[in-house]
Amino acid sequence: MECRDLLKKLCSINAVIGREDAAAQAISGILSDYCDEVRVDAFYNVIGLRKGQGENPRNVLVSAHYDQIGLIVTGIDENGFLRFTNMGGVDPKTLAAMEVTVHGRRDLHGVIGSKPPHLIPPEDSDKPVKLEDMLIDIGYGAEQARELVSVGDVVSFRFPVLELKNNRMAGRSMDNRSSVAALVEMLKELERIRHRDNVYAVATVQEESGLVGAFMTSWNLKPDLAIAIDVCHGDMPDAPSDESFPLGKGVAIAVGPILSRKHTRACIKLARQEKIPYQIDAEEKDTGTEAAVYSSALEGIPTLLLSIPAKYMHTAVEMVSLDDIGAAARLAARYIAFRDELDQEGDSND
Repeated sequence: MECRDLLKKLCSINAVIGREDAAAQAISGILSDYCDEVRVDAFYNVIGLRKGQGENPRNVLVSAHYDQIGLIVTGIDENGFLRFTNMGGVDPKTLAAMEVTVHGRRDLHGVIGSKPPHLIPPEDSDKPVKLEDMLIDIGYGAEQARELVSVGDVVSFRFPVLELKNNRMAGRSMDNRSSVAALVEMLKELERIRHRDNVYAVATVQEESGLVGAFMTSWNLKPDLAIAIDVCHGDMPDAPSDESFPLGKGVAIAVGPILSRKHTRACIKLARQEKIPYQIDAEEKDTGTEAAVYSSALEGIPTLLLSIPAKYMHTAVEMVSLDDIGAAARLAARYIAFRDELDQEGDSND
């Protein structure tokens, strides 16, 4: 399956935070084509193992979370409208007039209604609509709505994956299904390269609600090296240039205090040698990604962070470049295979 089709398939899977069971089976099926073993743990982290060819293989963890932001029903009013709150980092100003799927007793098509400007008092016309003031309309009255929907049901955004010019794609859940695509592309690359170490390719859950899957995975696998693949902010008008990265210019290699200096330097050197396009992402703190968990788990796991630039993060139109996904995949695979041959001079945190 080409990366383009793989990304479409991954983004079509619904796995709103806490409802990852069906998605876990689909992702397990994808990973099984490239791994020696695949299992799903009790919390629906999908763990694929590609065995190394070395006599005494070490364990390398490469992870990408697959949970998606969404909504959760908190009430049903007397007119059948659904009240809701966010699951993960949902920006309220992007929700008005959004199409959604309410995952009740069966999937229901709904819309988040928006009051016409004609009915908004002038003093409120410039004010943002608060999350608690929005409602989902599924077209039913209260009695039918309550038969089909319960408090606690989750809601996902309806938005197709769009193919754009210049090898770019947009849609919901590019954060972080694009990194799961990179995980699969990495495994494809490893089929063509001899690697000494065992590689655990893990699609993790609930990064958006406290890095939960990463905590479980680090203690479960106890790796010798961890590589977290995630997205970073794509460059766009008015975005700070030191916090955003242009699409199509390569994988962003993070440099920061919690990340292994030795492995980061070697990874950058390899990217140059292999002519893999890359950018440098300076992270002053904990990165806000699964790398923060791995670097402080156990006795401290040497950790790398590779990021795919994504525009419009935490909306239904997140945009990535297939070229950057490929660059992240190639760099991760080749670093796993060739890191022992690299000159790893300098200080390290491992």
